[in-house]
Amino acid sequence: MTTRVAGSNVKPKPEPARATHESLDALVSAFLQDGGEIQQIANGVSGQTNTPPSRHIKLGRK
Repeated sequence: MTTRVAGSNVKPKPEPARATHESLDALVSAFLQDGGEIQQIANGVSGQTNTPPSRHIKLGRK
């Protein structure tokens, strides 16, 4: 029989969303103050270029 310490599998709690939101706002403000520019991209437009074609996966032999 093995004994288990209570709480040994507890994962650390993630940072609260409020703190993450505030830090993101601070980063964006610093970016804009340093002369950065935010571009609005139209819906459906991808920033990925020169991507290889998708491959179809075969799960069994026929």
